Amino acid sequence: MGSILSDKRILAVDDEPDVLETLEEELSDIPGIVLDKATDYETAHQLLLSWTYDLVILDIMGVRGFDLLKIATIRNFPAVMLTAHALTKDALKRSVEMGARAFIPKEKMKDIKEFLEDVLTLGYGPGWKRLLGKLGGVFGSKFGSDWQKSEEKFWNEVASGQYTPTIIS
Repeated sequence: MGSILSDKRILAVDDEPDVLETLEEELSDIPGIVLDKATDYETAHQLLLSWTYDLVILDIMGVRGFDLLKIATIRNFPAVMLTAHALTKDALKRSVEMGARAFIPKEKMKDIKEFLEDVLTLGYGPGWKRLLGKLGGVFGSKFGSDWQKSEEKFWNEVASGQYTPTIIS
């Protein structure tokens, strides 16, 4: 069975070229995939305005990832945040609120294909529900076991698949 990622155009933005190379390697066996890459905000901004993307993968630090996320969501491109340095509870929450479809630690890049397939096959709420199911332990080990406690209502809504972002344009 083929991948839903076949014949898709994806933009990957990261200021670390080795991360872009790793993404390219992880996705290289998908037929017809087109992977555009940018290592800075200006290039990524121009690409977002020049092409139509099936999916956008954004680093947060070094490339103004949240500014790019805003542009991607306005253009209705599903966006995934991929981060190491901004792996914080606040960055995760901001990503959810701004309409990102996933928040993936770079340490999970070997599973990127599966995460991207979920983004393209599941709606916003069900996608976050599945993502938190898969990565809840990772987030718990990074943020502490009670990381959702201070904003329990919000995280329960996200984890149940009921949260809908109010995208600000």
